[in-house]
Amino acid sequence: MSAANQQEAELPGPATTAPLLRIESISKRFGTVIALDDVGFEVHAGEVVALLGDNGAGKSTLIKIISGSLEPDSGKIFFDGQEVRLASPAAAKALGIETVYQDLSLCMNVDVVANFFMGREHHTKFLGLKILREAEMQAETEQAMHDIGINIPSVRASVEHLSGGQRQAIELCRFVHWGGRLVLLDEPFAALGVEQTRRGLDLVQRVKKQGIAVIVITHNMLHAFQVADRVVVLRHGQVTGVRDASATNPEEVVSMITGEWTRQASEQEPGPGQHIQGEASPSP
Repeated sequence: MSAANQQEAELPGPATTAPLLRIESISKRFGTVIALDDVGFEVHAGEVVALLGDNGAGKSTLIKIISGSLEPDSGKIFFDGQEVRLASPAAAKALGIETVYQDLSLCMNVDVVANFFMGREHHTKFLGLKILREAEMQAETEQAMHDIGINIPSVRASVEHLSGGQRQAIELCRFVHWGGRLVLLDEPFAALGVEQTRRGLDLVQRVKKQGIAVIVITHNMLHAFQVADRVVVLRHGQVTGVRDASATNPEEVVSMITGEWTRQASEQEPGPGQHIQGEASPSP
């Protein structure tokens, strides 16, 4: 085989797997304010996508639409190859879509096991009474934590006594254990210290290895590049760029967030009577 043919054979082909989530031409208005304008992108199973943009770019509105908290004015959402209508958070959760917000959704005055099984408790009926199968639920919680690599001193500890990173880990582990397929992380590291953030970033990678798709919203560019396979940039409600994380850098992403990239591209376009550098001038 020639060197040219060998090089061609080694080039990766196009992805053959269909995306888990695909959104097409999503738009949303609030009165005269255009929050989202013809937004589209996709996320595959086992992929981390960082959704980046300045305040007011439309990130929160988009996440609310994907999580079922808002309905778009127009556009389509496909999940696992089927068009879906996410009319409520319950509809999104039924598909395996969960949102983990910065303030979380844990009950602070009960232990880890109670939070893990909230709404899914295991019972045994005895003389017409429901009795919790505490030992079984504790063992299942401990095994789930172990499987994903989460260390908590005791699953019987009250959540209010745990760190922010540990609380976040509980919520993510609960999501994975109960069959979640796509998790939306809204500024997950904003309130965490350095060590807790490091553990949180490691946890995102573990979740990804479980084949779960992850969308991360963060203002921290370093965090985005540490975990993301791709970055999607929003500006004024529109997608201004989609890049493989390995094929871009923070400087380019910042330029797309601020609009500098668009301005530079516009300046490089040839005007009347001009030609692009390196392109032959037309013959007289």
